[in-house]
Amino acid sequence: MKPVRIAAAFALLALLSACANQIEATTSDAAGVPGFWWGLWHGFVFPWAWIGSLFSPNIAVYAVPNSGGWYDFGFFLGITVLGGGSFFGSRSRKRE
Repeated sequence: MKPVRIAAAFALLALLSACANQIEATTSDAAGVPGFWWGLWHGFVFPWAWIGSLFSPNIAVYAVPNSGGWYDFGFFLGITVLGGGSFFGSRSRKRE
C-alpha cells in the first residue's frame, strides 16, 4: 500500500508543478532596475506587501525584472533581518 501512496504523491506533485508559470525576462543590466538596496527594502516591507498583494493585483512582493543575484541577496537580508533571523530564534531565555 505504501508504494501506491508514494506514486500518488509524486503524481500530485507533478500535476501541481505543471501549473507553475515563469516570467521570461527576470534579470536585466539596464539602468534603473532594482539592485541590492531595492532588494533590501523589498525584503523589509515583504510582510506588508504580501498582505497588500492578497487584496490588490497591482502590488507585488518581488521586483521583476531585477539585477539578479545582488537583488536576491538584499531581499534575503531584508527578510531575515526583519524577521530576526536564526540568531534571535536560537537564543534561549533564562528562566527565573
